[in-house]
Amino acid sequence: MRDLLFLTHRLPYPPNKGERIRAYHALQYLVRHFRVHLGSFIDHDDELPFAERLAADCADSCIVRLPANRARLAGVIALMRGEALSLPYFRHAALRCWVDRTLEQYPAMPCLAFSGPMAQYLTRPQSLRVMDLVDVDSEKWHDYADRNRWPMSWLYRREGRLLLEHERRVAADFKQVLLVSPAEAALFKQRAPESSHKIDYYNNGVDSEYFSPLGHHPNPYGEAPVLVFTGTMDYRPNIDAVTWFAERVMPPLRQRFADLQFHIVGSRPTGAVLGLRRVPGVHVSGAVPDIRPYLRHATLVVAPLQVARGVQNKVLEAMAMQKTIIATPQALEGISAVPGVEVIGADGADEFIRHISHQLTSFDDFGLAARRRILLDYNWERNLQRLGRVLGIPGTSVASADAEQRASTISAEPGS
Repeated sequence: MRDLLFLTHRLPYPPNKGERIRAYHALQYLVRHFRVHLGSFIDHDDELPFAERLAADCADSCIVRLPANRARLAGVIALMRGEALSLPYFRHAALRCWVDRTLEQYPAMPCLAFSGPMAQYLTRPQSLRVMDLVDVDSEKWHDYADRNRWPMSWLYRREGRLLLEHERRVAADFKQVLLVSPAEAALFKQRAPESSHKIDYYNNGVDSEYFSPLGHHPNPYGEAPVLVFTGTMDYRPNIDAVTWFAERVMPPLRQRFADLQFHIVGSRPTGAVLGLRRVPGVHVSGAVPDIRPYLRHATLVVAPLQVARGVQNKVLEAMAMQKTIIATPQALEGISAVPGVEVIGADGADEFIRHISHQLTSFDDFGLAARRRILLDYNWERNLQRLGRVLGIPGTSVASADAEQRASTISAEPGS
């Protein structure tokens, strides 16, 4: 087997949040075809056992623990040097030495960097360098700038501008840049037109057997109707989403549906999220061992994200479990689901209130169509063929991957 260097900005395990899920499945695919050398970071000591587990599957690894106060120091460095804040945050001497030593030992090995900041470790032009940018992260910071007042608007706009400059340099320097969806790839081609010829994508997937509507899961709720939001609750877009929903949507709904509950389910809820329990009907669960019971027994799944980039895995998992989902346009970006057929789109508090009220009184089941879309478009093994083609895995090509995609679509058509 050939050797491959895989660098990720977060440890790709457990696959319980967006930034880990894609990296985890990519790693599982890669270890079947390469001797993988994994470089990554962890933020918390409780991740150390996971690092050991992943290391056992790899030929070599370097997992660096980032200190808790690193964000403040990195911010000062970035402001002094005129660079994007995330670059010094993920810049570490120990990982740099390990990468350099590994590339000296295996100078011809292909290299895959996951997330833009990890490109700073791959400056040797002789290796095959592929960037999985995932999404156009710079765009998120521009969205933040539009939603905040000065001085934060200035800081966010600065980050968006400098991060886009970095993303464009990476695209120009690397052989291939991959994103999470056709829509995100099209956006980056607009932002980096000089590199449009080497910008492509591979879709995420969902473990549709694990996230199956047929599983038997105990009901974690009572008898009242439940709206659920799932996600990591120290991530700002998720915090903003549930805060907006709890304060703007739940009070009018509770006037009509007095027993309606809104459950926020996800790890590391911040103080702001925990404080939402003051709103009648709002519950904050924190981390749970299995998200499936909370999806399976919810009346509706909501995704009221105001700022979002890439693909929302929380939406894909709910679709796989055959749930009716009400989501903002931002939460549905990059997902091939058709609003009004496979999901329900809602833009603004009034639309959420109207759609939820209708579903609570005259339920329309979108779940069957949602799961069918997952089976058509979001199979990990099939979608990762596009990554395999870029890395030169035998038997993979754009033509073969696309042909397999078309064949699966045709075979799933009614009456086929």
